[in-house]
Amino acid sequence: MINLQKKKDFTAEVFTSSMNDIMFFLMLFFLIISTLLNPSMIKVALPNAKSSQSIQKKEINLTMTKERIYWVNNTQVSFEALEGQLKKELIHQPDAFIMLRFDNTLPIQDLVSVLSLGNSLSAKMIIATSKPR
Repeated sequence: MINLQKKKDFTAEVFTSSMNDIMFFLMLFFLIISTLLNPSMIKVALPNAKSSQSIQKKEINLTMTKERIYWVNNTQVSFEALEGQLKKELIHQPDAFIMLRFDNTLPIQDLVSVLSLGNSLSAKMIIATSKPR
């Protein structure tokens, strides 16, 4: 008699063709989430300071770009509406301070105008700087 049955050799295979897609989506997800974690996504060239101090308190971010566009906590605001927006933010967070992030190419008068506005609101204000390279 002749044995007509074939030997059945099984080999284990892992199909990795969809692994590239999964890794791409994970990378995209983490990139998007990491940009949302940054409190201020508005790019500003901050003035340099030799010493710095890190503060861990509640803050309201006030950013002014070199085009003189004001942002309060990533919400665009005109200079005329800036005082009202800051009042609203300070009502929600009365013990918070205002973190001023001004572009280093702006004239000092723009900074003084905002500082006097903050002074009229009796707000605590701090100027953000970067370390010199």
